[in-house]
Amino acid sequence: MTEFNSGNIPHAPQSTDLQLMAALAKDLTALDYTVDGVQQLLGAEAYEALDRDQLIPAQLATDRELAAARPKPLAAVVRLWLLGGTLERDQLASAFPAVTPEGLLALGLINNDGGRFRPAVDLRPYAFDETQLWVASDLGAHQAPGVLRRDHVLGIGQASLTLAQLTVRAPVERALDLGTGCGIQLFHLLGHARHVTATDISERALAFTRFNLLLNAGPLDLDPQNLAARVSLRLGSLLDPVAGEQFGLVVSNPPFVITPRTEETAGEEQFTYRDGGLPGDDIVSTLVRRLPSALDTGGVAQLLGNWEIPAGAGSWHDRLEVWLDPKTEAWVIQREQLTPSSYAQTWLRDASENRDPGLYGRSYAAYLEDFASRDVESVGFGMMWLRRTESAARLRRFEEIGYAIEQPIGPHLAAAVQRHDWLEAHAEDFADQRLQPAEDVTEERHQRPGAEHPGVILLRQGAGFRRTNLMSSELAGFVSASDGELTVGQLVAALAALLERSDPEFAEQLTSEVRNLVADGFLVPAGA
Repeated sequence: MTEFNSGNIPHAPQSTDLQLMAALAKDLTALDYTVDGVQQLLGAEAYEALDRDQLIPAQLATDRELAAARPKPLAAVVRLWLLGGTLERDQLASAFPAVTPEGLLALGLINNDGGRFRPAVDLRPYAFDETQLWVASDLGAHQAPGVLRRDHVLGIGQASLTLAQLTVRAPVERALDLGTGCGIQLFHLLGHARHVTATDISERALAFTRFNLLLNAGPLDLDPQNLAARVSLRLGSLLDPVAGEQFGLVVSNPPFVITPRTEETAGEEQFTYRDGGLPGDDIVSTLVRRLPSALDTGGVAQLLGNWEIPAGAGSWHDRLEVWLDPKTEAWVIQREQLTPSSYAQTWLRDASENRDPGLYGRSYAAYLEDFASRDVESVGFGMMWLRRTESAARLRRFEEIGYAIEQPIGPHLAAAVQRHDWLEAHAEDFADQRLQPAEDVTEERHQRPGAEHPGVILLRQGAGFRRTNLMSSELAGFVSASDGELTVGQLVAALAALLERSDPEFAEQLTSEVRNLVADGFLVPAGA
């Protein structure tokens, strides 16, 4: 185990001077450099455009403010770090009286470009729950020209937010953030884990994370003099930095992007924030196979990933099922599926490689050749939930959800797992249980004009996974009568008598359909 304690990595924010860090936090607080503060300064429309990496509306808003007789210093800070603009020394001095422009230079946050100052990093506000933070990362493609540097440290991206919203926030003693980047998942984990270990293969990424932890020591309830009491930063690949250790929760937004390479491909060809350094989807398959060994019994791992779907595959999850250990429970939700061509275009734009036409053409061809070498027909992207068990896994679920779901989805995922465990616990006495519809469930009936009975009956969820279930008339009758008074067995028997279906198959089929409604959250135990 190698603990990372360096606050002095080249081309990364410096975090060895705690007094300067405290002065910076003081200035940022006084500026109201928060999500709400920036939105109020720019206006809702410009702020929303900025969130889509569209800078012009925010530039116009800051132009107006900076041209005022007494401009708000916050406008200069937004111009610098969010828009990638340059400032004069007096503008910086006015905005940062405690840390001073010299202090910002010493911290590695700005560069002196002939007497004008430009950003060396992106430093932006970030908020979740009641926590207000500032997060440093590398400048994005919309803020700086050219192709991204190969050791680019990604900021608050959509994938990071997706994983944060997916994670179940149950209290744990020890958590692991594998591939921490600039630390987004780590910040969230500190809210419900007593101690968090964060790993990365990039020294620059860990330097950014250390800086962010110290800058936000107050809101994260950390002792700057003793970070190790709650956080361990470690340099290394995959699970190597935590070999032999186990955790109650592991989260990972790994470098899952499938890019053309072999195991011998030179490392300088990779973007460390997204490229795992292994052929095909081996980075994800390796994690799925190895993560259970890093979990306590009953411990959970949650991650994002890509997986290849070969031509002629029976289903999109055939290969994923092979990766799973017999004692690993799994729930995988595929959110998107792309052709090799679309996949290549997506990730070439992501790193701004389209700014170099020659590089773009060579890389695009390499993507298609690489996928063709493995007969890949499409690539799936989605969310993975894994749990280590003592016996044979009972929960194995693979589903596609391509529409918008409620965010954060983590609480609904936790509730779904609890329902699964409840069903397992009542496998023998399910007929004796009482059920009722979940509060967000509604029913729709559709019938042709003049028809005596509806031709289509649907149950819809208004929250969580927002599923829709097409029901038979007998299942609709069961749901309508489920008010928590009668048991499952009593309702099934009543429907069998009403429909004159005394055959055992009717009761078995209806009971199975009712179990599925519980698993999907349409029905819940009465009083739950």
